[in-house]
Amino acid sequence: MTSTVPETTSRPENAAAHVLEVTHLDGDAYAIDVRGHQLLVDQPTDAGGKDTAPTPTELFAASLATCVAFYAGRYLQRHGLHHTGLRVRAEFTMAIDRPARVASVRVILTPPSALSAQRHAALLAVASHCTIHNTLRQPPEIDIELEPQLR
Repeated sequence: MTSTVPETTSRPENAAAHVLEVTHLDGDAYAIDVRGHQLLVDQPTDAGGKDTAPTPTELFAASLATCVAFYAGRYLQRHGLHHTGLRVRAEFTMAIDRPARVASVRVILTPPSALSAQRHAALLAVASHCTIHNTLRQPPEIDIELEPQLR
C-alpha cells in the first residue's frame, strides 16, 4: 500500500538516497541504525512502553532543535565567536483531534551571553533556515510502501 501522493511530485533525478533502518527490539522499543550509529526509541510507560528511550515524536522535535543549534553554532564559528552558553529548547504540543500529529512546535534559541545584541537578528535568521525547518516549511514527498516478502 502506498500513501496518496499527487502524481506531479517526483524525487530529484540525481539525488543520492540517504538510508537508515529501523528494527524491532522489544515491546514498543525500536533501534534506528544510521551510518554506523544507533539510536533507540520507545514509548513512556503510561503509553504501554518501558520508557527506555525517547519517543519518535520527541526525536522529531529534537531533530528540529539540534538542527537550529547546529546552524547557530556554525554562524558563531564563521564569525570567530564562542559557543559557550548556546542553548536550544523545543516545546511541542500534540493535536487533540485526528489524525495524531504534532500541532505546534516552539523553538527557543538562547544565544551565548557574550554575543552582542547587534548579532542577535543575524543569528536568528541563520538558525531559522536550518535544513529541518526548511523541510517542514516545504514538506517532502513521502511514500510508505510494503516490501514484498520472499517466499
